[in-house]
Amino acid sequence: MRRNCLALSFASLALPLSIGCSTGNLACGPGTVRKDDLCVPQCGPGSSFDGGTCVPATSGVGGDANASSANSGGSGPGTATSASGASGGTTSATTSGSTATSSGGGGTSGLTALLPKATFDALFLHRGTAPCKGAFYTYEALLAAAEQYPDFVGTGSDDDRKRELAAFLANIGHETTGGWPAAPDGPYSWGLCWVTEGGAVDPGLLPEYCAPSAEWPCALGKKYFGRGPIQLSWNANYGQAGAALGIDLLNEPDKVASDPGLAFKTALWFWMTPQAPKPSCHDIMTAGWVPTAADVAAGRIAGFGMTINVINGGLECGVPSLPSVLDRIGYFEHFASILGVDPGPHLTCDKMQHY
Repeated sequence: MRRNCLALSFASLALPLSIGCSTGNLACGPGTVRKDDLCVPQCGPGSSFDGGTCVPATSGVGGDANASSANSGGSGPGTATSASGASGGTTSATTSGSTATSSGGGGTSGLTALLPKATFDALFLHRGTAPCKGAFYTYEALLAAAEQYPDFVGTGSDDDRKRELAAFLANIGHETTGGWPAAPDGPYSWGLCWVTEGGAVDPGLLPEYCAPSAEWPCALGKKYFGRGPIQLSWNANYGQAGAALGIDLLNEPDKVASDPGLAFKTALWFWMTPQAPKPSCHDIMTAGWVPTAADVAAGRIAGFGMTINVINGGLECGVPSLPSVLDRIGYFEHFASILGVDPGPHLTCDKMQHY
């Protein structure tokens, strides 16, 4: 979800971290390299960053939980943004699912056919490698969440379903990435590393992300920073997701970071739910979205790049492709290759106006 920039220090590591900002405004000092919004030490060959130092490349990770916002040009970490307009928020969701027609290949059986457990584990190879916290994200939790959204990877041709799956996994992989260019097994093996925004940053140091809202008022003492695969952010998004899922997330936002099934449900809620004037990412990837005249004039066309616009367009679109966009595309192309599908055209959003 889209957030304001916040300069923090990476707990005990004294490393600069810019939470939820993909603006390229962080300059790293000598001996460090920039991975999206985090400066990490540049380790030598055969070593990686772990616990504040370079160690043999078996368990290191240097990166951040890249958070953005999903509705107003930002999204969870991608983009579920505030309906009250805060941080580029958008209007409330009008449906709880996609309007596309299912071809009968969805549900848990369709998902397991395209994504067996061995493939899931291979795609997110280092999610449980310390200091990553991604052992939280289990395959079984994803399957349980998908039961509530049977049209997910259940619409269109076989290639449509594979492409949607690759796009969803790529965006959540980027949003929670712990990877960096020289990471062991490549940067795209470190998705689903972090559960909460900022990775190892103490949640007490994170902002509240509370925007005035009569419909979705903030609960006293609660914070609505990014949590889960899509990094659900802002009180309005927690309120809307909770209403759709039958859970009071305004009063209990921490549940998203303590219940893996619920965490995946919030990610799928955002992925499957149109929030006018934005289409759902599901519809974009399965030919269920027909661009309006305004969309066409704004350069908004179907393809993976349009999911970036829905998720975090306010920060990442309409400008030359930022490192965060290239990371999303890298994840998508990598996952699409493993799933055996062409990624298709229109991968970036540099020529698109955000909503």
